[in-house]
Amino acid sequence: MAGGSEEDPYTKPIGRWAVFFYGVGHMLNDITASCWFTYLLLFLTQIGLSPRDAAIVMLSGQVADGFATIFTGELIDRFGHFKIWHAAGSVLVAISFSSVFGGCLPCSILHNDSLSLETFSYSMFAAIFNIGWAATQVSHMAMVNCISLNSTSRVALTSCRNAFTMVANLSLYAIALVVFGVIKAGSKENTETQYRWIAYSSITVGCCFVVIFLMGTKEPRLRMDLKETSRRVRIPWVYWFKKLLYYQVAMVYLLTRLVLNVSQAYLAFFVIDDLQMDQSAKALVPAIIYIGSFVVSVLLQEIPWNGRRLKAYYSAGGIIWMFCGAAILLLPRDISSFMYAISVFIGIANALMMVTAISVQSVLVGAEVGGCAFVCGSLSFLDKMSCGIALYVLQSHQSTSPRIQLNNGQQSVYFSVTRYGLGLVPALCSFVGVVVTFFMELEAAGSLSKPLLDEPLLE
Repeated sequence: MAGGSEEDPYTKPIGRWAVFFYGVGHMLNDITASCWFTYLLLFLTQIGLSPRDAAIVMLSGQVADGFATIFTGELIDRFGHFKIWHAAGSVLVAISFSSVFGGCLPCSILHNDSLSLETFSYSMFAAIFNIGWAATQVSHMAMVNCISLNSTSRVALTSCRNAFTMVANLSLYAIALVVFGVIKAGSKENTETQYRWIAYSSITVGCCFVVIFLMGTKEPRLRMDLKETSRRVRIPWVYWFKKLLYYQVAMVYLLTRLVLNVSQAYLAFFVIDDLQMDQSAKALVPAIIYIGSFVVSVLLQEIPWNGRRLKAYYSAGGIIWMFCGAAILLLPRDISSFMYAISVFIGIANALMMVTAISVQSVLVGAEVGGCAFVCGSLSFLDKMSCGIALYVLQSHQSTSPRIQLNNGQQSVYFSVTRYGLGLVPALCSFVGVVVTFFMELEAAGSLSKPLLDEPLLE
């Protein structure tokens, strides 16, 4: 009796409401992160910072985020209390994010408008914002492995979270479309006003969903209920470093985040500077991407999952991104409207890669929930550092690299750092990710009591 009742709650599929309440918990992080990667570099260069200084601000935030994920993961593994960490991180995000896009506060206090002080101010608030962001992210990601031992339910939770990531992004671009239409950026003050309103609106929307998550989601009891078993013991870091699958999952997750974050950071630059599309395109093109991702994420919740399917769907997403990257590299300005069609396929590829890349983390963790936060934190550390360095390198060459123009009849293709950042880098990362995934051994991985069940995703 005891054994059966202990196993049933965690191996059977979980209900749709539990999945829904969990899925909305990352909305504040997602909507602010979308604004961070889509508009931060654009905003900073528009108000007068050099591309290199803008890259320094971005890098300072990424580095702070990377180290915060390591320490947060270790503390969560030691003390638990996922919801407390989530709530504390959300408060820090809400307070600090408005200062990232809200103008230079120290400049106003000291009555000094030097570019060095502006760079320092934005870098400081970017670091504070990312520390809070890391606490929320790691606690939310690690909860998946402590809510259920059922692998298909874990994919359901991840897929629902990814679906609401798309909702968050679409909300941001809807807000941005309205703000850009109402407030014209004719001066530095107007530009700051535009992004200040975008930041305030994003925080308001995100905080509403944080409240829903905190009220609807119970603190996971799997860690406490397994405390009598060896699975509950906190797992030392070296345990994961001895596993080949850890390095494979880390590489796939790192490459997937590079694909999404680098492409998102240069998307607005590409449609405005390279393709010279209308200003509305910097909101419409990303919106199309996230509509596609949302639809695919919802559909993925209804699929019974196993290791082979995870690898197949990730590879499909990677291959689609390779074709999209090639199309972006060769897309002439004369037929820039074709970018809308490319955006649909980018959205599909992003969802396929992101959902499966996060899901293989759950396969790696299995039932070893005593180390789930460290796994999430360490992989996120690699993600933040690699994205920060990649964006810094690309942005540092933004103003020094020449734009190469190739004429083909009446069509012109401009090769720039922006085009390489949006097309070449994601395509190469996708290729390497597909290769690494091919050699993964997922069927035998993890130590779930019922690994990778072929059953409906939800009750």
